[in-house]
Amino acid sequence: MILLTGATGLTGSAVLRACVAEGLPVRALVRDPAKAAGFPDGVEVVTGDLLDPPPAVFAGVERALLISSADQRLVETQHAFIDAAKHAGVGHVVKMSGRGCRRGSAFRFARMHAEIEGYLADSGLAYSVLRPSQFMPVYFREVPSMLRDGVLNLPMGDAKLAPVDVGDLARVAVAVLRGEGEESGRYELTGPEALTMTEVAGQLAEVTGRPVRYVDADPAAKRQELLAAGIPAFFADAMDELFAERRTGAEESRVDLNTHERFGVRPTTFAEFARRHAARFRGEAPPSHLWASGWQPA
Repeated sequence: MILLTGATGLTGSAVLRACVAEGLPVRALVRDPAKAAGFPDGVEVVTGDLLDPPPAVFAGVERALLISSADQRLVETQHAFIDAAKHAGVGHVVKMSGRGCRRGSAFRFARMHAEIEGYLADSGLAYSVLRPSQFMPVYFREVPSMLRDGVLNLPMGDAKLAPVDVGDLARVAVAVLRGEGEESGRYELTGPEALTMTEVAGQLAEVTGRPVRYVDADPAAKRQELLAAGIPAFFADAMDELFAERRTGAEESRVDLNTHERFGVRPTTFAEFARRHAARFRGEAPPSHLWASGWQPA
């Protein structure tokens, strides 16, 4: 049995669908069972919290995927789950982390994930860590300004990023959950190309059939825009830190396809992703998730 946490979010739901497609037995731990209403048939759902997971959720579980909301209790939450998984005798924990996570990072969630990675490594559990770069679906957040003003408004300067398709990440996660990886393996994932925001805007213009130009936003103005949208200050401040790190040439700007090659996953280009979701970028269909984790719109 495979246990998935975060299965109602962007990455977790993609992994869940990929597990079901592969015919793997899946159990999902969710806080709100109503959000599991759209799960595929055959998924076992257990209601509970990662801070205090019910013992029954671990029954027969060989491997578990650890994903939780990017909030102020991230470290506490994931430490608690790791402790519970160890106590229950889970064989292997696969943690979703991020590229460039290190204790000295200026980005608070990178520091948190680095601390959790260390805790997991010291736990005595067999484990794997997935470290994806920026997710391609984050550009869904920019659709309103693209439709209203024809701009991709981000405080990124002329920096490049190599975003990864969540579907690629899900296929790698399933392979690791099947036991195809190495114990204590750490897997970096990026997309196949590093793009400036001007290049991203050009590809979005092509699929939407309307002009889209990149505007290098003032960081303080972007933070105020996030706050005005209802995002809590803690999360808006974290995004400000992330933008600042990316402007200076973060690890997410360097292409690394070793993990794709290791598991036989063909890397998806941003152009392919944009064409696949053209209706969303044109505003004709809403995305199911705007944020990979953390704050969610009401």
